[in-house]
Amino acid sequence: MGNKNRRGDVDEISTWTKHNQRLCSKCKANCCTMPVEVKIPEVGRMGVITEFEMKEPIKKLAKKLKKDGVIEHLYFKEQIFMLVRFANKDCLYLDPTSQKCKIYKNRPDTCRDGSYKSCIFDSLGRDKDNRYWQIERA
Repeated sequence: MGNKNRRGDVDEISTWTKHNQRLCSKCKANCCTMPVEVKIPEVGRMGVITEFEMKEPIKKLAKKLKKDGVIEHLYFKEQIFMLVRFANKDCLYLDPTSQKCKIYKNRPDTCRDGSYKSCIFDSLGRDKDNRYWQIERA
């Protein structure tokens, strides 16, 4: 017998609904509260660093990006940066008023490719137990 009181949880993939395009039509930007990993070319495309800076040693680049408030962590072995999220877990580039991406045309591959194959909400904002809810925003 499953846990019928379980509600969608961004940290628990098993509670998510399989992604399809209609989920995004009434998007509440919930996936924009998840961690976003980026590589150097993506950071360049996002307009955060110059083409010249892209050739800098990754540790030096990470130090600059941390100082600028763009990344929170460097996974050196994988050569991947983790973008900063605010205390309420919103992405740095999520507009707090419109709930739209401020860099949509230049967004990271994770966001661009729909790498979040699942969503915790259906097109009506319901979780898997048919309850309406959304992530609390500060």
